[in-house]
Amino acid sequence: MIESLVTEKRNEKTYNLDQMDVLSLLKVMNEEDQSVPVAIQKVLPIIGEVVQVTVSRLQNSGRIIYIGAGTSGRLGVLDAAECPPTFGTTDEVIGLIAGGEEAFVKAIEGAEDSMTLAVDDLKSIRLSDKDVVIGIAASGRTPYVIGGLEYTREIGAYAVAFSANPNAKISDHADIAIEVDCGPEILTGSTRLKAGTAQKLVLNMISTASMVGIGKVFGNLMVDVQPTNEKLVERSKHIITEATGVSYEQAEQVLEAAKGKVKDAIVMILANCNYEEAQVRLKNSNGFVRMAVK
Repeated sequence: MIESLVTEKRNEKTYNLDQMDVLSLLKVMNEEDQSVPVAIQKVLPIIGEVVQVTVSRLQNSGRIIYIGAGTSGRLGVLDAAECPPTFGTTDEVIGLIAGGEEAFVKAIEGAEDSMTLAVDDLKSIRLSDKDVVIGIAASGRTPYVIGGLEYTREIGAYAVAFSANPNAKISDHADIAIEVDCGPEILTGSTRLKAGTAQKLVLNMISTASMVGIGKVFGNLMVDVQPTNEKLVERSKHIITEATGVSYEQAEQVLEAAKGKVKDAIVMILANCNYEEAQVRLKNSNGFVRMAVK
């Protein structure tokens, strides 16, 4: 029953939430938010297992696919949307939300209650056994996610259940389960709060660590960043100077010679080679800069 879920219980610290002055409300909210990283810390080994499998799948042409409804779905779509500019991905990370794109800004009634809708969505992107599907549901019981995870296992893809409740229902339909228990929300049942924060942090961990694992990072620099606007062009030049020690002017020149590709520019400088050789070096090193410049 829904009342048995941690995310639906009332928080004893906020029984009088509507009577608190603003500063008191913000203080208790801040205190509760601080419990989120602690809750995540308890499941780091499980998140680590997910990352290891994900890296292996990505290295073999697999993808990360997030599925969810409501806030959970939106956070998956958000993480997926941020990967192309940050890591130069194309379709390696995909976010699916119950109800489709419209559901990102507007609640779609009944979409999350369908066991078959996620199957249709996964079929539309040609889910394969190389992929990793991460089903996100704060309650841990969303039918859309359950249906998607069941289909994922039928196909032979890696199914991950990610919830904010212990012993979540969706966990029974996955190969591995991440359950982050953050306790009751300050506003009863509003899982866009602590549960949503936990989801954002964990998805950041999975996508970032996985991208590090497939060579999208050199040191702590995002060397596959896509310079698609003025800010990112300037960031790209700064990344090159940080990675190589060259001047801003030289970074600008080499970036142009590398056709706007930061990673290639770095290899050109560190390996003292031209653009064509840099491309070969990166191909032979599977995109890892450190290996390409040896």
